[in-house]
Amino acid sequence: MTPVRVGVFGLLGSGNLGNDGSLEAVLGHLRAAHPEAVVDALCGGPEVVTARYGIPATRLHWFRGEYRTASRAGAVAGKGLGKVVDAFRTAAWVRRHEVVIVPGMGVLEATLPLRPWGFPYALFLLCASGRLFGTRVALAGVGAGPIGDRATRALVRWSARLAAYRSYRDAQSRDAMRAMGVDTARDEVHPDLAFALPAPASGGTPAPAGIVCVGVMDFHGGNDDRSRAEEIHRRYLDGTTRFVRALVEEGRPVRLLTGDACDAPVVAAILDAVDSPLVTAAEAASLADLMEETAAAGTVVATRYHNLVCALKSGTPTLALSYAAKSDALMAGMGLAAYCHPAREVDPGRLMEQFRELEKNAAELRQTLAERNAATARLLEHHLGALTAALFPKTDPVHAPTPRETP
Repeated sequence: MTPVRVGVFGLLGSGNLGNDGSLEAVLGHLRAAHPEAVVDALCGGPEVVTARYGIPATRLHWFRGEYRTASRAGAVAGKGLGKVVDAFRTAAWVRRHEVVIVPGMGVLEATLPLRPWGFPYALFLLCASGRLFGTRVALAGVGAGPIGDRATRALVRWSARLAAYRSYRDAQSRDAMRAMGVDTARDEVHPDLAFALPAPASGGTPAPAGIVCVGVMDFHGGNDDRSRAEEIHRRYLDGTTRFVRALVEEGRPVRLLTGDACDAPVVAAILDAVDSPLVTAAEAASLADLMEETAAAGTVVATRYHNLVCALKSGTPTLALSYAAKSDALMAGMGLAAYCHPAREVDPGRLMEQFRELEKNAAELRQTLAERNAATARLLEHHLGALTAALFPKTDPVHAPTPRETP
């Protein structure tokens, strides 16, 4: 069988466990369904991706300081030159492949701060290069949302239009792209790709020790909250710390979780403020590690989207400190819509009330999660099959944006 050259693209190997978990899910499916595929990556952390997943990888940006603030003239010039160089580097990389997959991630949203000339520009280069050279670019199970910034919105809209295949991790993502003028009539919705990862062996079994996992985040609001970023962060950290302290005062062991390397200062701040042997920090290096942590807990209270995915996948009753509509949609889809609390306005008293209700209904919620996880597994199996059928067609051409779409 002729090898198919497949590229994977994104901020992979850069410290975000959710992004890497989505990649792992796609690689697992490709290796099972298309073992002839020859896979490599254009990504943020090529050394990590190669070491962890055994595939060749190339750095996403020519300028190594791409995601650091440029204040000096040399750094500004380096970034500017990097944009030009990256256009040629991306085109050359795309041209070597039949298929490029962007595995999950919130690549079409701005729920966290970002600039248009950062990843949105990189994604546009990818999709434009795919259209230019006839390489099928798939945005597989991605997240999307309303975007206020005009330049970012334009880049995201054109990236989606130029992609050969699109699917979304929730219905509101598809609705957001439709509202931007993208023809989504043939775009599918399926559960987040990370749900395709193997469940921990202890998933769904109540933890006898009553450990509470608290997933924290270096949260400063979204792209439109830059003027209030520090205020939002202080409020979030204060409310979360007070909640952890209240658990400790009741003698409850607390295990702090993160989902990105940038969350470490939040963990350190809580450990310092509470100063109790009952509070410990996990050192998870993958979503599999996070699932093991959440499976060993009696309950989970978490902020990051993929912390929530891991907890729900492991069958543990979960309360979301929700910072975006995607978290609310995830919880509703898994039957836990009542257990959401706003991350921007953490109220320790109200949060504790919701936590007690969660524990009260734990047995029932575990049964609900077992049923929803079974249904989710069936849906993902179908949609991953549809993805590879569209990207590795025998006769039919892959879906592409139609001429009817207008700017």
